[in-house]
Amino acid sequence: MSTFIQLHLLTSYPPSNLNRDDLGRPKTAVMGGKTRLRVSSQSLKRAWRESDLFKSVTLDDGSKIGDYMGKRTKRVGYEAAKKFKDIGVPQKDAVAWGKQIAEAFAETEAKDKKDPFKETILKQPIHLSHIEFKKLNDLISTLCREKRPPTDEELEFLSKEHNAVDIAMFGRMLAVKGKIDLGLEGAVQVSHAITVHEVAVEDDYFTAVDDLNDGPDAAHIGETEFGSGVFYLYLCVNRDLLKENLEKKDPELAGNLTNKALQALVEAAAKVSPTGKQNSFASRARTSYLLAEKGSDQPRSLSVAFLKPVRGEDVLALSVKELEKRRENFDKVYGPCADAFKIMNAETGEGSLEEIKTFITE
Repeated sequence: MSTFIQLHLLTSYPPSNLNRDDLGRPKTAVMGGKTRLRVSSQSLKRAWRESDLFKSVTLDDGSKIGDYMGKRTKRVGYEAAKKFKDIGVPQKDAVAWGKQIAEAFAETEAKDKKDPFKETILKQPIHLSHIEFKKLNDLISTLCREKRPPTDEELEFLSKEHNAVDIAMFGRMLAVKGKIDLGLEGAVQVSHAITVHEVAVEDDYFTAVDDLNDGPDAAHIGETEFGSGVFYLYLCVNRDLLKENLEKKDPELAGNLTNKALQALVEAAAKVSPTGKQNSFASRARTSYLLAEKGSDQPRSLSVAFLKPVRGEDVLALSVKELEKRRENFDKVYGPCADAFKIMNAETGEGSLEEIKTFITE
C-alpha cells in the first residue's frame, strides 16, 4: 500500500502578477461561481525546482540535489551542430550531424533556407536526466575530437535507468518513434493555486519620465494588471513511487535522496514564489499555514472548503478555520484519511517548518 503525503498550504500574496496569461493578465479561474486568482502548477513547479534553495540541499555523501537534476530543452541538436561548425566541420555536415542527434529524441523543425541550423531544433522540449545529458555531452566531445558523424549505436542516450530528482517527482512524457516508452509517472501531484476568496483584477496606470528632458510630459505611459489574495495550494506525494523512481540507478542512494528531496520540496513550496513581475511588485511571500498529512488511504484535496468564497476582515484566520473544519468533517463521514498530521501556523506561532520536514520523512 502506498504511503501518501498530502500538503495543504495557505499563502497570502500582496499585489502581484505571479503567473500571466497570453494577454499579460494574472491567470484566473471561476470556482463556486466567483472569479479567483490562479497560479498554474507548471509555474509553481518550475519556480521550486529552479530555486537555489531546492538545488542546494546537501545529501549525506556531500553531494547536492542539484547534481541529480535534469534539463528541459529543444536545442540538443542545435548546440551540437554549432560546436561542429566551430571546429571547422562544413556547415552542411554540421547541420546533418546535429539533426541526427536531435532525431534520436523527437521530430525536428522544418527546413529553413534562411537558417539551416533551425532544422536541428526539436518541435517540443524534452526533459533529459543529468545522466542522459552527460552521455550526450560526452558523445559530442568525442565527435568533435574525431570530426565524424554519430553512429546509430552512439545515439542511444535515453534510458529509464536514472535517478533525476525532478523527473522522479514530476514525471516525463517521452515516447521516441521506434523505441520503448521512455516516459515516467511522476510521484508528485500539484494543484493550481487559487485564492480562497473572490477577486477583481486591477489596473496599474504608470508613466516613465525621460531624465534628459526638462519638460513635464511623460516619455512613456502604460498599464499593468495585478491582483492580491490568500491562495490555497494542495500537493500529493506518493512516497513509495518517488523512492521507486529514484532507485532506478542507485538503490543504496534512493532512501537518502528520497527524504532529502521531500524535505527540499516542502521547504520550496513554503518559501519560494513564482518569479513573474517580481521586480515590479516584490511579491515574495512565505506560507502562513501548512497542514501536512501522512497515510495510506485515498488522498483528497480540501479545496471544497473554499467553494463558498471566504469573506471577512481576517481572511487568513477564517481560511484556516474553514480548512480545518472541512478536514474534520471529511474524517467524520469517510473515516480518517491520514494516520497522522502536523500543522505549522505562522499566525499563531504553532509548529515549525523543521517539524514538518521531519514529520514527512519519519
